[in-house]
Amino acid sequence: MSDEHSVRSVGCYGNDLVKTPHIDALAARGTRFSSAYCTSPVCIPARAGFALGKYQHQIGFWDNADPYDGSVPSWHHKLRDRGHNVTSIGKLHFRSAKNDNGFSSELIPMHVIDAKGDLLGLVRDNMPERKGAWKMAGMAGPGESIYTRYDRDIAEQAQIWLREQAAKHREKPWVLFVSFVAPHFPLTAPSEYFYRYYLDPNLPWPKQYAQSERPQHPYLREYGRVFAYDKYFDTDDKVRRALAGYYGLCSFLDEQIGKVLKALEETAFAANTRIVYTSDHGDNLGSRGVWGKSTMYEEAAAVPLIVVGSEIPKGRVVNEHVSHVDVYPFIFESVGEAEQLKSETDLPGTSIATLTAGVPSNRTVVSEYHGMGSSGAVFMVRFGAFKFVHYVHCEPQLFNIEEDPQELRDLAGEDSYAEVLNEGRARLLAILDPVKVDQRVRARQRELLELNGGREVVIAKGDLGFSVPPGVSPMFD
Repeated sequence: MSDEHSVRSVGCYGNDLVKTPHIDALAARGTRFSSAYCTSPVCIPARAGFALGKYQHQIGFWDNADPYDGSVPSWHHKLRDRGHNVTSIGKLHFRSAKNDNGFSSELIPMHVIDAKGDLLGLVRDNMPERKGAWKMAGMAGPGESIYTRYDRDIAEQAQIWLREQAAKHREKPWVLFVSFVAPHFPLTAPSEYFYRYYLDPNLPWPKQYAQSERPQHPYLREYGRVFAYDKYFDTDDKVRRALAGYYGLCSFLDEQIGKVLKALEETAFAANTRIVYTSDHGDNLGSRGVWGKSTMYEEAAAVPLIVVGSEIPKGRVVNEHVSHVDVYPFIFESVGEAEQLKSETDLPGTSIATLTAGVPSNRTVVSEYHGMGSSGAVFMVRFGAFKFVHYVHCEPQLFNIEEDPQELRDLAGEDSYAEVLNEGRARLLAILDPVKVDQRVRARQRELLELNGGREVVIAKGDLGFSVPPGVSPMFD
């Protein structure tokens, strides 16, 4: 798993500029899902949804101040408790290593700051501007950061584990969860990758970036005011440096993945190990004037999802809508524990091994957002050719992704699409009640806000900007 790797920035997903040869080679060896989504387009909820195989309205862990704490059994708990070695290396973004997160061992784990996370995100009314927003533009450029150094360590530890520890766990199949931080900002990329893109005369500009082109949906305006990243991109060169930094980190990430895969190939497990590659969510990267994640556009809510291994079709592209909740049953099946799923009657997912057949099934896939920069809940419903986005506090959106993959034309206000709009709403209501879910979220956030001293205390503490690896002191703004 990577962090914030937009599906739009992977070679095998159609990006001719960004070089990701190792990820592309994985796709060629296995099955690539062209329409895969996270459960929430922000780190902590997305990772909780991945761990538990469920949507946020089922599990909570709503935002970046409400991290997973091991209190609900995950796939890691259940497999470990049945005798499988389940090791994690790298970013988890759970509450703390002091919690039982279900792993046999956690190597160099990154968890949230002070077992609390982003408390500022609990302020959902009269939201202040985030003071750490300058870091998006201000730290973009060539060099090493705390994140690139951490990712190199993660790759090293993964290689060592595969070569020295994997063979010790032959009684039952093991699971190794390797979780990198790139290309999450700071957008500081090693110079050999940064300049590859910075000096490229064909570096594409973010779509709808000019002020006259930007959509004026109220959600975007609100998010953009709170996360005022764009106010620091006051020159074209700063935009270019951010783009080059992000794309450079994508290639840097690919190099680390390549090292881990090479180590696997040189072990006795190469022929009988299944591999999944995905990211927790994507990144808007300036599209529509928005940076970071937290929207339901394809750049942020869609994720790369590639699976390789025995009985997985090679070179196949599946257009069926899928979700991270579909990885949960796949992991159980892959280690011979499919029987354990029969007692879990509330799992919304279907194993991605089953879905590799690509048989159309009229599925509904959901994503939710309940966090920072938004005064109300947001829900995405993906069905057929369409994406319906429901906002509790403002008008909905509707896009035909097949005809308009760049989401340039919002169909919600067009009379000819009223039926489709109603279908999207009906599909959402068949799964959850948006108002009641939003009320549950707000009650939980008010509770956490009071436990941490209240609104003024949390605002005075400042904005972290991003979490830090083990051993690094956080810097608030």
